[in-house]
Amino acid sequence: MPASTSPLPSLDALLRAPEADLLLARFGRPAVIVALRAELASRRAARAFPSAAAAIVDAAADALARRFAVSQLSVFNMTGTVLHTNLGRAPLPREAADAAADALAGATTLEFDLATGRRGERDEHVARLLRAITGAEAATVVNNNAAAVLLILNTLALGREVPVSRGELIEIGGAFRIPEIMTRAGAVLREVGTTNRTHLRDFRAAIGTETALLMRVHQANYAIEGFTAAVGTAELAAVAHAAGLPLVEDLGSGSLVDLARWGLPHEPMPQESLAAGVDIVSVSGDKLLGGPQAGLILGRADLIRRLDANPLKRALRLDKARLAALERVLLLYLDPDRLAERLPTLRLLVRAANDIRATAERVSAAVRSAWPHRPVTVAPCRSQIGSGALPVDLLASFAVTIGGDDLAGLAASLRNLPRPVIGRLHEDRLWLDCRCLEAHDEAAFVAQLCGPADSR
Repeated sequence: MPASTSPLPSLDALLRAPEADLLLARFGRPAVIVALRAELASRRAARAFPSAAAAIVDAAADALARRFAVSQLSVFNMTGTVLHTNLGRAPLPREAADAAADALAGATTLEFDLATGRRGERDEHVARLLRAITGAEAATVVNNNAAAVLLILNTLALGREVPVSRGELIEIGGAFRIPEIMTRAGAVLREVGTTNRTHLRDFRAAIGTETALLMRVHQANYAIEGFTAAVGTAELAAVAHAAGLPLVEDLGSGSLVDLARWGLPHEPMPQESLAAGVDIVSVSGDKLLGGPQAGLILGRADLIRRLDANPLKRALRLDKARLAALERVLLLYLDPDRLAERLPTLRLLVRAANDIRATAERVSAAVRSAWPHRPVTVAPCRSQIGSGALPVDLLASFAVTIGGDDLAGLAASLRNLPRPVIGRLHEDRLWLDCRCLEAHDEAAFVAQLCGPADSR
């Protein structure tokens, strides 16, 4: 009796098929074998007989493309939030991004002193600039501002009490709360005052033998209005120092320049806190500062030395790529007259509404061409700074708005483009705020919308 013939081609036959050559070159033999075996097993289980070799290889190619696809993609941020936490916060200047890439690609002077030929200190690449910009005695850097607060409290208040106003016990993005960070740091929270009113006498009453330091937390992501009272920085510093205690301030949003210079609301700066008597202040690197994710700690040299000596500092330190990027960003601050044109975050925040409107008018034509049966308008809107910076202040902007049925489906189709477009649904329209669509990206945005229909 003749041997029975399999209704499916063998694995070897599939690997020899001309269609498999490109897959082998692109993905490598082990991955292709896994994908082909999985496709053969699927067809056997479904009794999908017979199946041509080309069809099986095509299906395996789709599976391989999904497996090897990267998940972190560059997107068009048209949400209206400049410092969008979920979209990576501050966009870096090109020279900072290039510096990070160069640092990752080879050996650097990360911890090497060229002058002496001996080991150097990695944080000094940026600490020297932070001292020059802010006037601080000393500076150090860690992974982010939450890490900065963790390190400060673990070093200076381990097992001891830290009085904090109840109105400053904030929750930041991702449900991280100041009280929980304090607990993880080993400090004991001592709540003082009330949510809306805290007085100097509340802090004086809270100071005891177990008090390690006094702490202020900037209300960066919310505002309390109405019947309120808060203790001034200089007053609180005087009380802390009279008791022989340091005053620590978590400023969070990280502005190193007075934003009022460009017509934006003033945001507290670390140099102001230090001048008012704060001993240690921490800020974020990837918010208003416009740099990579980092936590910057500035203040008294003796306290900074204690932070650097904490073994936890090594676990929280920055890698060479972020240090390289942060150094390039801080160098821009040495030329404040050109900062608004060279620092993307500040450039986007101060962008004129008329300029944004002109961009929206131009790209609206491409949107109408892509969806000719949908109502498309250019409408005024309000952008927000985001990431807990100036929470009640909005920026005049313009958006392309799209109406019609199934707006959720439309938003999903925009997210599925090769470079995803992220807008926001509001008042039965999809809003594409054009504040963050700058000239160098506008052509790419239009070209993508005007591509083949199946790409949309």
